[in-house]
Amino acid sequence: MKYLIVGLGNIGAEYQHTRHNIGFDVADALARKHGVSFRSDRLADVAEIRWKGRVLVVIKPTTYMNLSGKAVKYWMDKEKIPVENVLVVLDELALPLEVLRLRPGGSDAGHNGLKSIQEAIATNQYPRLRFGIGNDYPKGRQVDYVLGKWNSREEPVVLQKTDKCVEIIESFATIGLERSMNNYNKLTFPL
Repeated sequence: MKYLIVGLGNIGAEYQHTRHNIGFDVADALARKHGVSFRSDRLADVAEIRWKGRVLVVIKPTTYMNLSGKAVKYWMDKEKIPVENVLVVLDELALPLEVLRLRPGGSDAGHNGLKSIQEAIATNQYPRLRFGIGNDYPKGRQVDYVLGKWNSREEPVVLQKTDKCVEIIESFATIGLERSMNNYNKLTFPL
């Protein structure tokens, strides 16, 4: 059984470890835990994890966030992975920093990466793991905030949540979305 794990983010040193790139950071943590590395391939950096009889194809699209759907569609087709076995990990401005939320589908909520994926695969019913980044920024400074680095107060929570994301991804691949949602419906981490 194959799964496609998609960490959303932007390529380039200026985006590394920013709030908007948390999907890449989670994908890196998953690969590190399983002792695999990413290789450059078509439309994405790719790592393959063999674990408990499953294959997890982990991608970090190199298309930039707004065109993430091209990479997702390509790797779904190439690896013959059904939409229910795709899990997208992304930053979520509408959730407080202390929250993680696993969902079976839903709207893009203005997230350009999700919008691109929805257009490319012609559905909004694909699992996603939303990593709350909060919205503590002055009016008109959303872009600076989203593309900004975590502050020292946020970093311990981000590390905890990243580890929990790896656990949720492993759960998704072994017991499925529905049971994982029961176990990890909405997690809150103290700040």
